[in-house]
Parts: sequence; structure tokens; C-alpha cells
Amino acid sequence: MVEQNFCQLCNQRDNCRQAYEKLGNSQGPSVVSEVIFAFLVPMLVFIVALAVFEKILAQTPAATPLATAVGFILALIVTAALMLTVKKATNENK
Repeated sequence: MVEQNFCQLCNQRDNCRQAYEKLGNSQGPSVVSEVIFAFLVPMLVFIVALAVFEKILAQTPAATPLATAVGFILALIVTAALMLTVKKATNENK
């Protein structure tokens, strides 16, 4: 209710309405695949890398309490390397 009263008292309400109508009617290419690749793929790579490094570090004879931290850092490195590689490859293709 407060927002409706605020908009009714605003002298720019017609401009806002036109802007939102234009945004709602805009047509463009689907960005679903880019969103999936930008957000889900790095998370999945990180989770898989973390699981792999945890398994490898758990089998070492000197498994220490720092094994989780080391696995986390290694998984971050792998994920960052993947993201930088993909970014570089996409920039070269443009």
C-alpha cells in the first residue's frame, strides 16, 4: 500500500511506467545458457574438485587436520584456473 501511495504522489510516475513497459516488452536472445555456465558450472567444478582432493588427501599416510583446508584451496585453484581459461577463450573468440 505504501508503494502505491508513493508512486501516486511522484511526479515521474508516468516515466517510470513507460520505462518498465519498455523493459517488459523488450526482445532479445536467451541468456539461460550463459547464466548456467557462469554460475552453475564453476560451482559444480568446485564441488567435484573438492571431493576429489578430499579423497586423495584422506588416503595419504600423513592426513592432517589441515587436509580439508588444503583440499579447499586446491579446489579453489582448479575452479579459478577453469574460469580464467574460459574467460580467455571467450575473449579470443569475440
